[in-house]
Amino acid sequence: MRNTFMKIILPGITTALAAVSIQSMADELPLPSWNDGNNRQALLEFVEVVTTPESPDFVKTSKRIAVFDNDGTLWAEKPLYSQFFYVVDRVREMANEHPEWREAEPFASILRGDLEAALAGGTNPVLELLMTTHAGMTAGEFGAAVADWFETARHPVSKKPYRAMVYKPMLELIDFLHENNFKVFIVSGGGRDFVRVISESYYGIVPERVIGSSVKSGYELRDGKPVIVKLPEVDLINDKAGKPVGINRYIGQRPILAIGNSDGDFEMLEYTTAGAGRRMGMLLHHDDAEREWAYDRVSHVGKLERGLDEGPRRGWKIISMKNDWKQVFSSDL
Repeated sequence: MRNTFMKIILPGITTALAAVSIQSMADELPLPSWNDGNNRQALLEFVEVVTTPESPDFVKTSKRIAVFDNDGTLWAEKPLYSQFFYVVDRVREMANEHPEWREAEPFASILRGDLEAALAGGTNPVLELLMTTHAGMTAGEFGAAVADWFETARHPVSKKPYRAMVYKPMLELIDFLHENNFKVFIVSGGGRDFVRVISESYYGIVPERVIGSSVKSGYELRDGKPVIVKLPEVDLINDKAGKPVGINRYIGQRPILAIGNSDGDFEMLEYTTAGAGRRMGMLLHHDDAEREWAYDRVSHVGKLERGLDEGPRRGWKIISMKNDWKQVFSSDL
């Protein structure tokens, strides 16, 4: 009986233990939510050569700067940007104080529930919405309002908190870069102050390393206390050519790694990869309709056309969400 047990049971136990051991080892390797393909290997190799002192491509820590877009790169941007839904809720909250909005666009479309019409005018109506709903608030009031909104807001499709819509593979990459003494910045077309509210808790990126679109601010005394107040005037549109401008303004040097997902990130990658020495540019391609969304050339948000056509010729890597990622969301849908 003992011999039978040894012959039949022990091999199965040994195989199971070996499988558990192999899986544990895989989970301990860098970027465990990435499939072991060319893009994962390219990232690992890039980080190795720029952080190894003996390497001809070694980069000292003060120059190890990585920049990530936010919407569509670090978390989901479909069906619309999260900040737009925040602004929609603000318009509805403020509507009783502004009866004229029921006739004025883009406010009237929002109050009718026609968000597509509200966006039809392009950038200018969106800027008007941002300035109107944010102007006059102090920085503290705005931050508190956004934090409160994130406590209860749910993604309109998944019905999950926005934290659950963050991409797990990107969180792993940010952590990996931090472990290798990179300074990681978010360079977003969205509102700088909006993203700063959640950047540290969601991504592990401190607020001062968030660059984004912004309105001008002023200094006032309110009830005897000094405050920073948002003004109804645009300061920076941190999109397309505005991204390198924002990088230069707030970082003061060229990054060595840039990751985006749309043609709005093209100039950021172009600027990053044009510098001397070893550099890398990557674009996330949303090609996974089953686990997220599939979109590129025809999309009202996150359009990716020029990047697909020119990126590979420029040496940029195209990350396939479908093929490169084992898991998409930090909390799967």
